[in-house]
Amino acid sequence: MSRSRFIVASVATALTVAATASLGLWQLDRAAQKTALEASIRSRAQLPAWDNHELLAQTDPASGAYRPVRLQGHWLAQHNVFLDNRQMDGRVGFFLVTPLRLSGSDRAVLVQRGWVPRDFNDRLRMPEVATPSGEVTVQGRLAPPPGRLYQFGEAGTGPIRQNIDPVTYRLETGIALLDLSVQQTGDDEGPLRRHWPLPATDVQKHHGYAFQWFALCALVAGLYLWFQIIQPRRQRARLHGPDAR
Repeated sequence: MSRSRFIVASVATALTVAATASLGLWQLDRAAQKTALEASIRSRAQLPAWDNHELLAQTDPASGAYRPVRLQGHWLAQHNVFLDNRQMDGRVGFFLVTPLRLSGSDRAVLVQRGWVPRDFNDRLRMPEVATPSGEVTVQGRLAPPPGRLYQFGEAGTGPIRQNIDPVTYRLETGIALLDLSVQQTGDDEGPLRRHWPLPATDVQKHHGYAFQWFALCALVAGLYLWFQIIQPRRQRARLHGPDAR
């Protein structure tokens, strides 16, 4: 019975140690992947800005995410969308999204123009934001579409929405949108704030998880060593030692 318990404990310990060590290594690998992603994003941010021609020439513009752009075009202000419950600098308000029709083309790109505060006394009131007419130059960086927030029911179609889906929005407006968006950068403009953070890669989170898995691995191995190896040997030593005679 004692030997059977030892074998069961040894097998269970070996499996647990292998599993926790593998999970720790997996978390370290995830951290390395995200570190590489963060380095790639930062290196793209240092590349020369694409203009209209260079952007439209890309077969997969989304592959240039977070690369600078300098685009000329016309705002389609009649299709403004205020995305609700968006935060910047710890404050809740709207992200203003406006399509920019690129000069010399029928294609357009969604531009996240910035964050604006909301009127909490009248939640249906849209902020007053000036939209220049005529051709404008927009500096920014390529970015994925605005992140989706949880919403109840179907997405709305009005100027104030919880989310914006580029495919649905393209069908709704008839605009030939590119499969990406632009975060407009530069100085704040009127009520618009443009303190866009780079995407969080949460590398520290994976390092923390890895530490927890390795600590559990070491704990299991230590308990096995103490209860299955060291303590039985000490008991046998006391039984067969000089004091046991």
